[in-house]
Amino acid sequence: FMKFIYPAVFRKTAEGTYTGFFPDLDSCQVTGDTLDEAMDQANEAASNWISVELEEDDCELPPVSDASDLKLEKDDIVRNILVNIRFMEGWDE
Repeated sequence: FMKFIYPAVFRKTAEGTYTGFFPDLDSCQVTGDTLDEAMDQANEAASNWISVELEEDDCELPPVSDASDLKLEKDDIVRNILVNIRFMEGWDE
């Protein structure tokens, strides 16, 4: 297993649901009825994003932003999302 931790930013919408995105993972966005649901969706989305990137021949995962460097809006919620990726035998050959 390899562990990856990227910050995700969550925002409550006018309808009371949540959207989330990863500043470091291009176009990796989620929605959820609750913050917990959005966080679960974020974990799955980040896992899928990283897995696809790792399959590329020229894999280059982006550096992790520090939370203090993020451009946030007033009520944004930042959570570090932990993703465990299990590599299949022979993945690095």
